[in-house]
Amino acid sequence: MLTKNTSHPFAPINTVCLMILAATAATWVLVYTKTMLMPFVIALFISMVAGTLADWLKQKWKVPYGLGLVLSFLAFLAIITLSVLFISGSIESFVAGADIYGERLNDTLDWLMLHTQKYGVNMNAQFVADTVAKLPVFNVLKSVGSTLVSILTNLMLITLFVIFIFMGKASSAEKPSLVGNIQKQISFYLLIKIFVSLLAAGFTWVVLASVKTELASMLAVLTFVLNFIPNIGPFISTILPMPVLFLQYGFDWHILLALILLTAIHFVIGNILETKWLGKGMDLDPIVVIACLIFWALVWGIMGALLAVPMTAIIKMVLERNATTKPLANLLGGKYAFK
Repeated sequence: MLTKNTSHPFAPINTVCLMILAATAATWVLVYTKTMLMPFVIALFISMVAGTLADWLKQKWKVPYGLGLVLSFLAFLAIITLSVLFISGSIESFVAGADIYGERLNDTLDWLMLHTQKYGVNMNAQFVADTVAKLPVFNVLKSVGSTLVSILTNLMLITLFVIFIFMGKASSAEKPSLVGNIQKQISFYLLIKIFVSLLAAGFTWVVLASVKTELASMLAVLTFVLNFIPNIGPFISTILPMPVLFLQYGFDWHILLALILLTAIHFVIGNILETKWLGKGMDLDPIVVIACLIFWALVWGIMGALLAVPMTAIIKMVLERNATTKPLANLLGGKYAFK
C-alpha cells in the first residue's frame, strides 16, 4: 500500500518521459526509413482520395468500385507526370537562355547603380558583380532537376504500393470506425486542397501570361505544389515570379500589377474560398500547424512540408482515441487549458 501511494505522484512524470522517448524513437525511424516510408505514405494518401472518388463515381455514374479506383489513380499519375515534365521542360529552357538572363541581370545592376548614385549612394560595381556571379542559381536548378528525377523514380515504388493497398481494399471487410473516419476527413481535405491549388495555379498562369512572363507555366505548376504548404506556400508562390519579371522589365508596372493581382488571388482563394469549403479544416491550432510544418520539413524535406497537415491530423485523431493521450490531441487542436 505504501509503495502504491509513493509511486502514484510520479506516474504523470513517467508517462511524459515515456512519451518523449517514444517520440524520439519515432522521429529516428522516420528519418532512417525515409526512402521507403515516404513513398508508402504518399501512396496511402493517394489511395484515400482514390477511394473517395471511386465511391462518388459508383454512386453518381454506377461505375464499378474497382474500375473507379483504377481511373482515379491513373488521373493522379497523369497529373504528377505532366507536372514533372512541365517543370523539367521549363528548367531546360531557362538553362538554355542563361546567357540572355545574365545580360539582363548586368543591365539591371547597371541601372540600379546609376540610380543609387543620383542619391549619393556609391556602390562597388566589381563587388556587386562578383556577388551576383557567386549566386548558386545553377546549383539550385541542378538540385531541382535531381529532385524531379527522384520523384519519377519514386513513382514506380508509389505505384507498387498503391496496387497492394487497392488489393487490400478489395479483399478487406468493413473498415474500423477510426480508419473510416481518418479516410473520410483526410480525403476530403486533400480533394479540397487539390481543387483550390488548381484554381490558384490557373489564375496565376493567367496573370503571368497576360504580362508575358517567361517561365509562366513552371511558376504556375510550382504554385499548385506550394499551395499545399499552409501559410508559407502561398506567400512564396506570390513572391516567386517577381525576380523573373524584374529581369524581364526592370522595376516597373509589370511587377506591381502582377504582385497586386497574385496577392488578391491567394487572399481570396486561401482566406475566403478554402475557409468556406473546408470549414474548421483539420481542427489544428495555427501555431501547431507552423511547428509541425517545421518538424516534417526537417524530417522529410519539401515532401514533409507538403504532407505536414494531413499527417499531423492523423496523429491527432489517433491520440483522441485514448484517455491518456487525449490532452495531447487537445493541445494540437489548441483546446488545452493549463491549470
